[in-house]
Amino acid sequence: MKQFILLLLVAFLFSCKQEIDTSQLSANAIINRAIDVACDGNCDQVSISFTFRDRKYKSTRQGGNYKLERYNADSLKVIHDVLTNKGFKRFINDSLIVVPDSIASNIADGVNSVHYFMQLPYGLNAPAVHKKLVGEDSIKGAVYYEIEVTFSEEGGGTDFDDRFVYWIHKDNFTLDYLAYRYASNKGGMRFREAYNSRLIEGIRFADYNNYKPNSLDGKLEDMDVLFEKGELKLLSKIENENILVELLE
Repeated sequence: MKQFILLLLVAFLFSCKQEIDTSQLSANAIINRAIDVACDGNCDQVSISFTFRDRKYKSTRQGGNYKLERYNADSLKVIHDVLTNKGFKRFINDSLIVVPDSIASNIADGVNSVHYFMQLPYGLNAPAVHKKLVGEDSIKGAVYYEIEVTFSEEGGGTDFDDRFVYWIHKDNFTLDYLAYRYASNKGGMRFREAYNSRLIEGIRFADYNNYKPNSLDGKLEDMDVLFEKGELKLLSKIENENILVELLE
C-alpha cells in the first residue's frame, strides 16, 4: 500500500513538473519543438522538389551542406540558379554565366526566400536568428505563442533588418500564422495564414493566404487582431505544388 501511494505521489509530481516546464518554455524551446513537429527529424538529410508559380525548385540538405535550386524554362532556354554554402551560380542551357555581384545577390535572395518560406519553421534555429517570446494570444479560439524573430547582420543575408512574428500553436506546436515587416521595395507588412497542411515523408508542408494591412503604422504583433476583425486585404495565395520528398542517408 505504501509503495502504491509513493508511486502515485511520484506520478503527481512528474505531472506537475511537466506542466510547469510547458508553461515556462523559452522562445528557443518553442521553435525547436515546432521544428520537431514539422520535420520529424528529416529536414537535415533530405531532397525536396516542388513547383511554385510555374517555376521548379529543389533543395538538397545533407551533412550541413545545402543546395537551393530554381529552374525557369521557356521555348528557347533553361535558366538554372544554384545557391550553395559556397555561393551563387547561374547556368543558361547548362553553360555557366558570369553575373555581376549586385544582380547575383538579388537573384540569390529570391531563390533563398522561396525555399525559406516553403520549409518554415525549419531554419529558425540558425545561428543568425534571434528569437524572443513576446506573449500569447488567441486566433480563431486557439491559443498561440507569439515569437519575434530578428537576424544578425552577419549571416542574416541582405534583408537582415526584416522582422518577423510567428504564431505557434500552444498545444500541437504547429506554425499556423506569421507576419513580417520588410524594408525592400519601399517596405511593407504581410500576414500569412497557413492552410492545406499535409505530411509528406514525415515533413509538414502548408500553403498560405497572403494578406496586407491598409496602413503600415500598426504593430507587427497586432496583425492577428486585424486579421480576426477582417481588416486585412487578401493579396495572393502561396501554393507549392508537385512536392516530392526523398529522405537521404
